[in-house]
Amino acid sequence: MADFFASGHVADVVLVVMAVEILLLGLYRHVAGRGPTLTRVLPTILSGGCLVIALRFALTGDPWPWIAVPLTGALVAHLWDLSRQR
Repeated sequence: MADFFASGHVADVVLVVMAVEILLLGLYRHVAGRGPTLTRVLPTILSGGCLVIALRFALTGDPWPWIAVPLTGALVAHLWDLSRQR
């Protein structure tokens, strides 16, 4: 299990689960005609995805700029999300 985390594959699994979540939300909206739109959840998904990518880089020992860039992306997506909630 330690190798699974150290290799960063845990982050890959989380990203796949997030992609499946987006697909299921879209399918639910298409079938049921209700639920959040993609544009509504996009900033949240982007923010979370950027955090998971930063985690992957940190777990695999990549240089700090490779961690800082997705963290900055997460901040931008989070601020975008907050600005829409006024």
